Amino acid sequence: MRTAYQYKLRPNKQQIATIEMWLELLRRQYNYRLGERFSWWSENRCPVNACPLVMPIPQLRDHPDYYSQKKDLVNTKDKFPEYKLIYSQVCQDCIKRVKLAFDRWFKANKNGHKLGKPRFKGKGRYRSFTYPQIKQNCIKENHINLPKIGKVKLIQHRPIPEGFIIKTVTISRKADGYYVTLSLEDKSVPTFNSDVKPTAENTLGIDMGLKDFLVTSDGESVPIPQYYHSSQKRLKTLQKRLSRKKKGSKRWLKAVKAVAKQQKKVADRRKDFHFKTANELLSKAEVIAHENLNIKGLAKTHLSKSINDAGWGQFLTILTVKAGNAGQKTIAVNPKNTSQDCSNCGEKVPKELNIRTHSCLHCGIVIDRDLNAAINIKNRAVGHSVLKARGVRRGTGTTKREAHTIALV
Repeated sequence: MRTAYQYKLRPNKQQIATIEMWLELLRRQYNYRLGERFSWWSENRCPVNACPLVMPIPQLRDHPDYYSQKKDLVNTKDKFPEYKLIYSQVCQDCIKRVKLAFDRWFKANKNGHKLGKPRFKGKGRYRSFTYPQIKQNCIKENHINLPKIGKVKLIQHRPIPEGFIIKTVTISRKADGYYVTLSLEDKSVPTFNSDVKPTAENTLGIDMGLKDFLVTSDGESVPIPQYYHSSQKRLKTLQKRLSRKKKGSKRWLKAVKAVAKQQKKVADRRKDFHFKTANELLSKAEVIAHENLNIKGLAKTHLSKSINDAGWGQFLTILTVKAGNAGQKTIAVNPKNTSQDCSNCGEKVPKELNIRTHSCLHCGIVIDRDLNAAINIKNRAVGHSVLKARGVRRGTGTTKREAHTIALV
């Protein structure tokens, strides 16, 4: 089993200076190695037997891969002695990040879409570095011993579970200070098998929205907190102060930090809400069914601010990870017509977005629009057949003719 714990660091002035120096040197190294790869790609993008039209014929040279660039770190330390102050494995991890960023540019993701071209890191944009290996007894008495940095004080708000070993250590700089993230592993804890078959008893459907954060198929609703909307007044004040400062000055940097701290506060409150909501849902059912939404596309509409404030994507990621760790499962279903189809009879009942009540003219059922969608989501995940009644008296649910079943696909 693999998990991660994050603690707040309290470094002294000398340690802060060391961390900042490392981040700046690693940023330069990242840009240089990425530039090497771009240079090779632009000169060798044509086949050997073809003539490039955009530039002179270059000399053939070896492709700068992960191992060759890592080997070249020796030359870097000879030319720039300050790189000798950085722990060697931290420099090697910087090369690994370049490799991963460059590989993602050419390889498609699980949805078949290629990711964007990697960008050079501007000043202050390289915010973390990683120790791929570290001693298991590095944490003693609320201090962590980091190679070539020393013993740094940390706030250990929860102990490391017994049996877990530390795999990697990442130091990151955020708006309110420095943090350490420990990647932990315990091989004695089995990896849960999430091959749980969804049934009507163990499955819960959820419909996410902007009126309520989500509505379950059991009729329960979770109100939407709108943390960004509630902090907009404070953010507006801080951003107005920032706009009046001269860019690059000390007061401008101070105002930038104030805005960043407020933004981080909003993000932390939202993330805490997502974790608590995910825990509550997973305590009620083994399988959670949700819509397979195109959140990036929805975030480009006129409701973008509200959708980004809700953080649907982050919530679904947290829900999926926590379900997998607990041996549970999440299922993404086709969102087409989940709000239009009747959950009782299966007939399509067209309605505009402002109509919040589902009133079926075919079977007479009258329920909340989001509850109707949540039940449809559950039915699609289960593959449950829905009674399609003919001639049902409105509001009573009494059928006049024999009902036959149809399966939701």
